[in-house]
Amino acid sequence: MSTGFTVKTSPGFDRLLRRLNKRHPKLVDVYDDAIRILQTDPYNQSKSHDITKLEAQKLGSGQYRLRLGRWRFRYDIVGSDVVLEYVGLRREDTY
Repeated sequence: MSTGFTVKTSPGFDRLLRRLNKRHPKLVDVYDDAIRILQTDPYNQSKSHDITKLEAQKLGSGQYRLRLGRWRFRYDIVGSDVVLEYVGLRREDTY
């Protein structure tokens, strides 16, 4: 399992996180879990996380998706940096 990844955020991610945190105070705990996972295993080599490599996504749009409960985090991996691009809540009527 790879170690030593640095998790960074894009400006768009920061805006989404601030806006969602106002309505969902438990997001802080989920975000902490996401950071912990992405620092240690962003490629999901351990096969213990719900991480998917998304097809046909370009760098900067979130090539990977991490699902934690109803929350979705999209991110890119650039060298030893994990760049969070999107956070969202999957609602019952999403699909």
